[in-house]
This record gives sequence, C-alpha cells and structure tokens, in this order.
Amino acid sequence: MNQRKDTYRAALQRGPDAVLPRPVKVARLHTRYVRVTIEFDTGLPRDLVQWAEAPVSAMMRAGAAALRPLRGASGPG
Repeated sequence: MNQRKDTYRAALQRGPDAVLPRPVKVARLHTRYVRVTIEFDTGLPRDLVQWAEAPVSAMMRAGAAALRPLRGASGPG
C-alpha cells in the first residue's frame, strides 16, 4: 500500500507530460461576404474507435448471447 501511495505522489509531483499538438487539416471557404475556416482533427477517427470499441463489442456479445437460445429453438424438429 505504501508503494502505491509513493508512486501516486511521485506522479503528482512530476506534473503533466508535454502534449504535442495534434495534426489538423484546414478547409477554408471564402466568399464575398463570408470567410469560414474549419479545422479537422485528424486524430478524431482513432479516438472515436477507441471510445466506442468496448461498448460496441459488449453489445455484440450480448446480442449473440440473446440469439443463441433462439437459434437452438428454431432448429429442425
């Protein structure tokens, strides 16, 4: 337990690591009256996959488990 506390305290004293800015793609729309700049985060698809991977996987496993008895009941007979 003391080792865990010491590790935690050491991590707090170190502070946050330097975070590099993420690469972005820029799209510009310039008309006579409107100028719009949109920055697309290129890391967003990877973040979405990491965020959604566990819940989607859990739903697929739950669906497969729910359908398993139905497949057995609808067999020839």
